[in-house]
Amino acid sequence: MNEKTTKRKLVFATNNAHKLSEICAIIGDKFEILSLNDIECFADIPETADTLEGNALQKAKYVYNNYGLDCFADDTGLEVDALGGRPGVHTARYAFPDRYDPEANTEKLLQELDGKENRRARFRTAIAYIRGGEKYLFEGVVEGEISTEKRGDKGFGYDPVFIPENTGKTFAELGVEVKNQISHRARAVAKLCEYLAAEEK
Repeated sequence: MNEKTTKRKLVFATNNAHKLSEICAIIGDKFEILSLNDIECFADIPETADTLEGNALQKAKYVYNNYGLDCFADDTGLEVDALGGRPGVHTARYAFPDRYDPEANTEKLLQELDGKENRRARFRTAIAYIRGGEKYLFEGVVEGEISTEKRGDKGFGYDPVFIPENTGKTFAELGVEVKNQISHRARAVAKLCEYLAAEEK
């Protein structure tokens, strides 16, 4: 009988419950995903880089350097054409630089786009993975546009106002199951999983 029945453990450098459940749903049962809480990391890991990739690497490196565990981290940005690519790296703290307030973030975005015809936008996720000190980066992008008002009650963050291309519905209207198949994070995680599967061979 094959003894290799225990799943490989991977730390996902987050304590965001929404992100954690999304990632676990996308990855499925291939790996055991541990959160920062699970490894008793309660530090407020800095995200001070000026790129999504830089922030993701900062978080993954912190865990690897301090806990010696293989780890991946992500950072996601909403890039709106009419706003010159904002909020970008400031997506999570768009309304207030010192805290995460998804309602206020969404309201600020809708106000800034009020009256603008060009509502093109994209969500971009960068994932940094560190194994044995080696660093790897993966990216997922979904193009779309910002709605003129909030629609739907599923998901989190900007989901009620982001309409992924070719759907006509916001992420919040499409629901978590559909989002997990087509989202920026799903696309980045798919690349990570592909790489992890190749590693296991």
